[in-house]
Amino acid sequence: MLDLVIVVPCYNEEEVLPETTRQLTGILEELSVRGTIGSGRLLYVDDGSRDRTWELVCGYAASDRRVGGLKLAHNAGHQQALWAGLEWAAGHASAAVSIDADLQDNVHSIVDMVEAWRDGADIVYGVRRERKTDTFFKRHTAQMFYRLMKGLGGEVVYNHADFRLMSRRALQALMAFPERNLFLRGMVPALGFRTAKVFYDRKERWAGESKYPLGKMVSFALDGITSFSVRPLRYIVMLGLLFILISVVAIVYGVVVYCQGNTIPGWTSLLVSVWFIGGSILMALGIIGEYVGKIYKEVKRRPRYFVEAEAGTAEDQE
Repeated sequence: MLDLVIVVPCYNEEEVLPETTRQLTGILEELSVRGTIGSGRLLYVDDGSRDRTWELVCGYAASDRRVGGLKLAHNAGHQQALWAGLEWAAGHASAAVSIDADLQDNVHSIVDMVEAWRDGADIVYGVRRERKTDTFFKRHTAQMFYRLMKGLGGEVVYNHADFRLMSRRALQALMAFPERNLFLRGMVPALGFRTAKVFYDRKERWAGESKYPLGKMVSFALDGITSFSVRPLRYIVMLGLLFILISVVAIVYGVVVYCQGNTIPGWTSLLVSVWFIGGSILMALGIIGEYVGKIYKEVKRRPRYFVEAEAGTAEDQE
């Protein structure tokens, strides 16, 4: 019988946590009554919240044995917090569902995910049917990101975030990935196990504020691109070759004009060339710097996170 863990990373989610707990424990109860799962657990991972999030998690854990929590020692980031919960689930459950605390993902889709797992899928992706709840800017930039990732050779599921079910086999395989620069949306498809998709309509955030402003979204996109593709580096080489060809043409043109005794229009073409080529060089150095920075983080091999406290976990109850 399936032992299911629902992993919920949290950062300053005190406003939405009561409703999140009510809905997700309700899903666990529904699955249990149906006989679909043997036992279920809701695992919150507090990513260094500065509000009452951890206090609420401890209260829920004390009153309901199905609720537990891990408190990270500092704000390690969404992907690291999610990894911490999945790592715990890999040793304690038959499968795990990851979902954000904001209730934008349809919690009732978890029932369909479990059914797909029972039919043999090791990974079940929650995929949005459309992006009506997004702003015009976010909708189109997200589509550009997915297309760019595909064009650069990265394997990502279109309109899928981090709402998914993974079997224990898939979780243990994921834990074998050694990198510290985490981009789970690209890492999970790379596992290669049998997959399925559950489509749903995304809702408005229940309460609180988004934890992914524009700056974090751009940083996350850069992490995804540079973690799963070296094509930007190859494009730099091609761009360099193009500039060399342009330079050769400019030199030939300059020599011909000089031999003819004509005056070369100087400062305009020089100014444009210097700015264009200088900007291209800086862009190339920035892209290379992204990869060098990732190498720097990887070779240090620092732990992804530290757990400061636990509540309602199996170890804590023992």
